[in-house]
Parts: sequence; C-alpha cells; structure tokens
Amino acid sequence: MDISIILIALSIGLTSSLHCVGMCGPIALSLGLDAKDKFKFTLRNMTYQLGRITTYSILGALLGIVGESFTFAGLQNYLSIFIGVLMIIMVMIPKFYENGATQLRPINALMVKVKITLGKYIMKKNSSSLYIIGLLNGLLPCAMVYASLTAAIGLGSVYKAIMFMFFFGLGTLPLMFATVLFGNFLSVKQRQTILKILPLITLILGVLFILRGLQLDIPYISPSKTSLQLNSLDDHCM
Repeated sequence: MDISIILIALSIGLTSSLHCVGMCGPIALSLGLDAKDKFKFTLRNMTYQLGRITTYSILGALLGIVGESFTFAGLQNYLSIFIGVLMIIMVMIPKFYENGATQLRPINALMVKVKITLGKYIMKKNSSSLYIIGLLNGLLPCAMVYASLTAAIGLGSVYKAIMFMFFFGLGTLPLMFATVLFGNFLSVKQRQTILKILPLITLILGVLFILRGLQLDIPYISPSKTSLQLNSLDDHCM
C-alpha cells in the first residue's frame, strides 16, 4: 500500500477530528470516565476509541468490495476519476453528503435505532459497554466519514479500503482521546472555522483521485497503469 495513501488518511482523520470533537464530544463526555486511575482510564478510553476505528474499518471493507469489483473489470482508472468528480460535487453541494443520506427513509430509520441503542449503552456506564458505544458512534452521520468512505471505494481494493479507513480512524484518535480526558475544548467559533476547512480537504482529495485515474506517471500522485497493476498484484498476494 502506498505510504502516500496512509499519510493522506492520517491527515484527513487528524484534521476532521477537530470537527468530530464538536459533533461527537457530547458522547465522549457522557462516558463519565474517571481519570484518577490513569491505567484504567487509558484502557477504557482506548476501548471506546477502538470501537469507532473498528466500525470505520468494517465500512471500508464493505465499500472496498465495490471498488475491487471495478478493478477486476479493468475499470479502476474510470472509477478513480468518477470518485474524484463525486467528491468535488460533494463540496459544491454540501447537503449532498452532510445530511442527504440520512434523509433516505431506510437510513433515517437505521440512524434512529442506532441512537436509541447508543443511549441505552451510555446509561450502563460500564467497561463492557464502551466498545459497543464506540462501534455505534462510528455509524453516526459525519460528512468527513462519508468523504473518506467515498475515497475508500476509489482505491479499488478491499485491503486498501480497510487500511485507509483504519488510518483515518487512527488519525482521529489523539483529539478524540483528549476530549474524553479534558472535555470539549473547542468553542463554537473555532468549530465554524474548522467547518470551512473541511470542504477544501475534500476538494483536494477529489482532485488527487482524478489525477490518479488519469495515470499521468507522476510518482505518488498519478502513477502509471503499470505501477497500479503492480500495486494491485501486491495487495492480492498479501
């Protein structure tokens, strides 16, 4: 897997976690973890965080299957260009990925069930429920998760999609961990500033996927068809 993809996933996760602190902060704060016992606090906090990252990775695997089917059909470059264009559309029409998906009746019904179940586990406030809370938290609507999952499809590989979403989740870990420890430390004004940055990240990612699909033989940015085939072969050998 290209190191550039890992770095992009980590960067997106770290940057978008500034937004996550505001959106998912209330859930993190409601866990009621006691920081006096540092070892126990770290273990319980990481259990919750691992749940979120697990969900991102599973979603990456599911969408990676879709992307890999295009690769087998020899359409990976077209898929990459399509995904890039789709991400740019996301920026031009923010509602397309911020809350558009949740307006669909099946997804909206699922989200209601997720939130109800999440509330039940939060009320339990015990160690065994923390991982499940994290799993459910990872399913909640989030613009940057949508954008990252879209990117995962464009990678055209189940393995790459899983790793991309895993490192995306890993990128969100530092600030989300700190939120449980210190509380919601971002003001409304700071969150609004961050929201202005996130579409730019999506736009840049979209352009990168279009360049990748064009196969211009630019190292790391737009590898040639031969390089993509070799990388794909390496993935299948793992």
